Amino acid sequence: MSTPGTSVNPFARELAIEMGYDESKLRSKSWDEYGLPEAPKMDFIITVCDNAAGEVCPYWPGKPASAHWGFPDPSQTQGTDEDKRYAFREVMIGLKKRIDLLADLPLETLDAKTLKEIHTKI
Repeated sequence: MSTPGTSVNPFARELAIEMGYDESKLRSKSWDEYGLPEAPKMDFIITVCDNAAGEVCPYWPGKPASAHWGFPDPSQTQGTDEDKRYAFREVMIGLKKRIDLLADLPLETLDAKTLKEIHTKI
């Protein structure tokens, strides 16, 4: 995220805990920390928020393959708490489908074009 919040969205937190993530490790992060020299090496960069699609991304060491898998920002959903939970769950389901497709592909065939094509298969 280019401009992270100061805390994790409560609906995102709720879903992450439901999926088994350690609550103590949940925090809002800037993508800048992943561009630092001591950051883990990235092979793929996949942006997901349609609001950030036009933003300039930081330099990623090693020039990993990148793609944008656009989803509406669920944190911008208006309505009841159930409407908001539904929006977060829909993004989670969409991401899971794309990640499952990605994980099924032979690693040696993965490049930026393939990453972008995964988005169109759903």
